[in-house]
Amino acid sequence: MSTTVQINSSNSEMKEMPHNIEAEQGLLGAILLNNDILFDISEIIEIDHFYEEIHKKIYEVIDKIVAKGQLATPITLKNYFEIEKSLEEIGGSTYLARLANAAVSLDYAKNYAQIIYDLAVRRSLYDLGGKLSFSAIESNMDTNPSDLIEEAEKDLYQISEKGTQAHNVQTFKSSIEEAVELMHKAFENDSSVVGISTDFRDLDQKLGGLHPSDLLIIAGRPSMGKTSLATNIAFNVAKNAHKNQDKDSSVLFFSLEMSSEQLATRILSEQSKISSNEIRKGNLSENDVDSLVNVSKKILEIPLFIDDTPAINIATLSSRARRLKRKNGLGLIVVDYLQLLRPAKYSRNESRVLEISEITQGLKALAKEMNIPIIALSQLSRQVEQREDKKPMLSDLRESGSIEQDSDVVMFIFREEYYLEKNSPTPGSADFIEWQQKMEEIHGQADLLISKQRHGPTGNIKLSFESKYTRFGNFISNDQSSNYD
Repeated sequence: MSTTVQINSSNSEMKEMPHNIEAEQGLLGAILLNNDILFDISEIIEIDHFYEEIHKKIYEVIDKIVAKGQLATPITLKNYFEIEKSLEEIGGSTYLARLANAAVSLDYAKNYAQIIYDLAVRRSLYDLGGKLSFSAIESNMDTNPSDLIEEAEKDLYQISEKGTQAHNVQTFKSSIEEAVELMHKAFENDSSVVGISTDFRDLDQKLGGLHPSDLLIIAGRPSMGKTSLATNIAFNVAKNAHKNQDKDSSVLFFSLEMSSEQLATRILSEQSKISSNEIRKGNLSENDVDSLVNVSKKILEIPLFIDDTPAINIATLSSRARRLKRKNGLGLIVVDYLQLLRPAKYSRNESRVLEISEITQGLKALAKEMNIPIIALSQLSRQVEQREDKKPMLSDLRESGSIEQDSDVVMFIFREEYYLEKNSPTPGSADFIEWQQKMEEIHGQADLLISKQRHGPTGNIKLSFESKYTRFGNFISNDQSSNYD
């Protein structure tokens, strides 16, 4: 009756693929006696998880009958298999009766389903090993070995995640209970933050924190501080994860433009309040050196990971994120920046709009797959500079169609001080005093314009900004200082 597949072990013995026929028989018998069991175990196993081909067929027929609203019993199944004659070798329709006699209770059925699933995972791992061996030997020599590794990692991640989350229809009662639980969480935190806190008070209040499966875009023209804000958020999230000993909330920062050393220098500058320019030039006092050493010791264990591979493609990015999640857990991904990413199947003949669409769809799919927020930075088109009002709009996004469509949140960084400083009037002129007053009024301020939020309100947020330390902070009226710990 069994279809036996052999495995070559290290000691040259032949072993069967892992399976448990009795568990499959007991589970199928239980479903034939009580069809409701099918709904409970369908979250755990699928047709292909069964080892015996005839058991796959029986499970498939049961599923079809129940889906039609009919009762699946040995008697109703008899007609299906008498036509196909696929049960004849194992005793015909009497085999269905034997299955019913081997039935187990609901609790045992769930345990049996888990056993069947676990054994199917082992067989999938064996198949993956064979696929990898075949690819390593038979694939075209022009194929980059790293592509084979990425494909294997993707397959391995799918095996590890499959069956761990049930994407089933929820009752209204369970949805309400979940909403109330989130409300209690926010109430106990004495805030409206139910997602991951960024440590930026007004931003957390507006967004409710960073939510799982969301794709958030931070866009702006050069010199607005996109990378600085993203770095500040990434560091804050990683710092809080370390403080709370949350091993599943590490942060992965893909820096496609800056090296990991440059990014680390920014963080050191921000935390030590020593100019990043002075750090790079080595123009430091002994006190500065001592301060940097002390700061570096404090932040060494923070779970922030940096990948500075240039021109990385979306498939490689996804593969590395999955790998890190398996090893270290993962709570947030930051991509700096969107336009430097390549699509999975790069083609120079494709339009850039289609490439960006593939990238944004890939990032959104990854956010949903891993159930974590992803922040991606984006450049803006030059048309901003041609307007008198420099505040950016959604239409200013490069290849804006897909970016706006696929994202859950779109935010723009805007610093009026930058543009005002560039248009300085001649000292002593009639306009100079007015310009100077305006500069003093907006010095150290930045606007974060939330132009799209799928699940909440839009609006503007004020932040403080210290360009010397590439550091954003909570804005306090009449005080440009940050509100950092």
